[in-house]
Amino acid sequence: MSETKNSKSQIRLPIILALAISAGIWIGATFAEPKSNQNDLRAALYKLQEIMTYINRDYVDSVNTNDLVEYGITKMLENLDPHSSYIPARDASLAQSQLDGEFDGIGVEFGIIRDTIYVVAPLTGGPSEALGIQSGDQIINVDGKTVAGTGITNRDVFDLLRGPKGSQVIVDIKRKNQPELITFDITRDKIPQYSINASYMVNNEIGYIKITRFAATTFDEFKESVAELKEKGMKKLIIDLQGNPGGYMGAAINIADEILADRALIVSQEGKVDQYSQKAFAFRPGTFEEGSVIVLVNEGSASASEILAGAIQDNDRGLIVGRRSFGKGLVQMPIDLSDGAELRLTIARYYTPSGRSIQKPYEANHEEYERDFIERYEHGEFFSADSIKFNDSLKYHTSKGRIVYGGGGIMPDYFVPLDTALSSAYVNRLFNSDTPREYVLDYTEKNKDKFAGISVEEYYKDFKFTDAMLQDVVKVGEKNKVKYDAADFNKSKEYLRTLMKAHLGRQLYDDDAFYMVVNDINEVYLQALKLFDEAQRIAMATDLSPTHEEEEE
Repeated sequence: MSETKNSKSQIRLPIILALAISAGIWIGATFAEPKSNQNDLRAALYKLQEIMTYINRDYVDSVNTNDLVEYGITKMLENLDPHSSYIPARDASLAQSQLDGEFDGIGVEFGIIRDTIYVVAPLTGGPSEALGIQSGDQIINVDGKTVAGTGITNRDVFDLLRGPKGSQVIVDIKRKNQPELITFDITRDKIPQYSINASYMVNNEIGYIKITRFAATTFDEFKESVAELKEKGMKKLIIDLQGNPGGYMGAAINIADEILADRALIVSQEGKVDQYSQKAFAFRPGTFEEGSVIVLVNEGSASASEILAGAIQDNDRGLIVGRRSFGKGLVQMPIDLSDGAELRLTIARYYTPSGRSIQKPYEANHEEYERDFIERYEHGEFFSADSIKFNDSLKYHTSKGRIVYGGGGIMPDYFVPLDTALSSAYVNRLFNSDTPREYVLDYTEKNKDKFAGISVEEYYKDFKFTDAMLQDVVKVGEKNKVKYDAADFNKSKEYLRTLMKAHLGRQLYDDDAFYMVVNDINEVYLQALKLFDEAQRIAMATDLSPTHEEEEE
């Protein structure tokens, strides 16, 4: 976990698209309720007030009426759709900070190892870095209260370390080879968050950009990354949206506008209220309207990720590679409530340029909706495209005539099965115990000087994570009660070697190093590298309509 994700440079706040559709999240305004519903609404509210009054006055035991109301709100929303939600006041600011471009805090990425808060890294430009807090430091006390060995959670750490800019927090830190605790009086400050984790050149022509979510700064980060990569010679672009759960819809629209030609339809949305029914078009010269584009998606790519992927696919601008995306086609509007809580209410459905709704079906039982991921796995969808059956009534055509389907996610143009051959239960247990993080922190502290003057590219090409280092990881795992499994270890040895090199690279350099290394075992990424000729063919073609025989198939 981290207090935030940090990158190499400060990102300016973006110009938010005037459309202001967000999200899955729309940034909206209040409006007049239709008069036809007002009488029914008043009657319903009066009934609820009556019941709460009787409970509060006459119920046999004392009750917390606020807790009852919050429970009732949650259950009520469950009868609407899977994505309308209520966020209590105590959680609202934390939830919003995941989408904002910055938050107030001390500026550290942290992990909890054996019930102790470890500083994974002080964040660039933050107050902790300025004071000299280091990777591997253990936070023992916060404002005089012991936090080590107390069962502390990630949420507890957020509550303790975050706070208004200018406020102070005193932390006592245990540092290796220091006999006494070191006390730091930290003045909290604005800490920038970044949603593009990696941006690098794969070779002389291909650039790679990893977007982890669509937040307030994502559009500006994307433009900056594209500009830097073009200066290095980029002519072809991979946009990696694997595992990206979405975020601000406006950020996805703005990025699509940088890639699509003027007047291309990006997305439309339709709601019961007219003001929520809109269309977004590309309207300005973009930074990458020429050059091949491939977008990577998987079952974890949702919402705003699907808007961007759908716009690229339906406009025949490039290829979508990977596995079928999550299937969230509902737009939420955040509504601030009087007590600081937030309601995220679904106010529209969105549609890709071909007219597809990619919202997967949902019924009243939201547990089944949440189980869709498991059912896809058990059904074999992650391993074979043939297991996916589309309804002909949901057949649509792209701008140049290719067949695409609605009804649940974006189906990629090129399917890449999930590769589970290299992983093992033993490796999973190592990571669940936080063994790799502990090893990397210790190794970095002892060996950081040996990497001075070595570039991230040189690290990627030349550094070897040796067998001896792997055995040290095994020993740390045994200390963390992860029993050694020789068969699993031998099966996953090269996989573990790559993962450990990737995590060490992240600690020594940044996320560029992590993704450079880990993409060597990313089958979706590796397949994409072979498909740029096809991506270019689609972008340059004038008509891609299937023949009659292909339609029949």
